[in-house]
Amino acid sequence: MKRLFLLIILSVVSVVLAACGSNEENASGEGTGEKVRIGYINVMDDAPAMVAEDAGYYEEEGLDAELVLFDSGTDLIKAIVNGDLDAGVLGATNAVSWAAQGADLKIVGGAQMGYHSILVNEDSGIQSIEDLKGKRLATQKQGSTADIVLNGVTLTDAGLTRDDIEMTYVSPAVAVQSLQAGRVDAAFLFEPYDRLARIQGGVRELYEIGAEWPFPCMVVITSGDAADNNRDVVNKILDAQSKAVDLLENDPAQAAELITYRFTEEESYSTPNGEMTAEEVITEAIQAQTFDAGLNQEQIGQIQAVADLMVDQDVLEEPFDVESILDLSWQEEQNKE
Repeated sequence: MKRLFLLIILSVVSVVLAACGSNEENASGEGTGEKVRIGYINVMDDAPAMVAEDAGYYEEEGLDAELVLFDSGTDLIKAIVNGDLDAGVLGATNAVSWAAQGADLKIVGGAQMGYHSILVNEDSGIQSIEDLKGKRLATQKQGSTADIVLNGVTLTDAGLTRDDIEMTYVSPAVAVQSLQAGRVDAAFLFEPYDRLARIQGGVRELYEIGAEWPFPCMVVITSGDAADNNRDVVNKILDAQSKAVDLLENDPAQAAELITYRFTEEESYSTPNGEMTAEEVITEAIQAQTFDAGLNQEQIGQIQAVADLMVDQDVLEEPFDVESILDLSWQEEQNKE
């Protein structure tokens, strides 16, 4: 079973690495629409960008879109700042960090509410976050949006700090392998790695941050210049991704049919409960998420709360007003209709 699981993870990683080879996805063809470049990361959080491409929604909006794949939010935000992208889907903390240093950036729409689970082995005896004290936790890059919320909310609410836990900062694939092999006691994961771990059995969910503390993890970001001077294109990108969000929320199976190839080369997986197709796995991963093309006041408040946590954790030197980088004029127009 462990060998099978390793093969599953390697199949997922190979898809991501193949796409990352040139840091670019194939262009959408020789379209006749206005050419745009949209950055994304190959995680389920960024599914709105992928579905908008694979369902033809960008083309429907008169855009000849090229999706450009990045392996980190830092590289993606740099590309927006340098004018190499028209927009990107990535963590709100990236916009906050760079804007606090003077970068001209705007958050123009929502994408996905944070989904990050903590999984433990079924026989671990760990029943609460408090039980993680003194244990080994495989988690994501220090300073990432997930890491900031993990430390500022999850651990704080349990009366813990990062010093109470042996943190191992690794890729999600390595985190899952380490959990299965018993090298760590718990793993902090996003999709589809959470789902791939679960289908192999032997693990259970201890905590899911989206259920306990919902916050907009992924948002749509563009440059201030594009927001001011290329508004029609920005709005068309948002229109296309809004259609994608509707499909993800209302017909996850159809959305999975479109984007499964982006996450795995396997057609099916053998699990303790029988055979599952790859599309079924990705459908479940989509269903675990909440996608939202807009940002309401409560969600904006949560982004501000995360920005405040960034100050507490010395990621930012001083408080930052999130409202200063919001441009929700597309959303306001949608609400009038």
